Amino acid sequence: MPAHPETRIGHVHLKVTDLDRSVAFYRDVMGLEVMQTYGRQAAFLSAGGYHHHIGLNTWHSKDGPRADPRAPGLYHTAFVFPDRPALADALARALSHGVEIEGAADHGVSEAIYFSDPDGNGIEIYRDRAPEDWPRDGNGKLLMVNAPLDLPNLLLEANADSTD
Repeated sequence: MPAHPETRIGHVHLKVTDLDRSVAFYRDVMGLEVMQTYGRQAAFLSAGGYHHHIGLNTWHSKDGPRADPRAPGLYHTAFVFPDRPALADALARALSHGVEIEGAADHGVSEAIYFSDPDGNGIEIYRDRAPEDWPRDGNGKLLMVNAPLDLPNLLLEANADSTD
């Protein structure tokens, strides 16, 4: 039996090595608001006043080594933006903080940019296209692609005030 169609991912909770550094990244680069902290061991951040989209903790990872990228685990956390200008703003904010872009793709159904947080946790920022614009075959089956995404063109849609 399939999951209820309104099921969604509620939040991601990450082990980090330096709480202050990670809070600064998710606050300043990703634009999230700190909702609550538990001393110097955990913090919860969100967009739009939600209780938390991201939890960060050092309970088992404080000052630990960076995870081996070949080890099993979370590949990336994906942040979906409501439209192309909001995605452009997010990209401009990341670039203004010196984030190194690791990849970008037009998937047909979405436009996505990839980078990592200070602990090497993968991040995807993206926006979905309207479902009626998704590429499909003659039988209506989804045909996602992995085409290049023109980042300079995307950045033309950034709001000049978004990088303040």
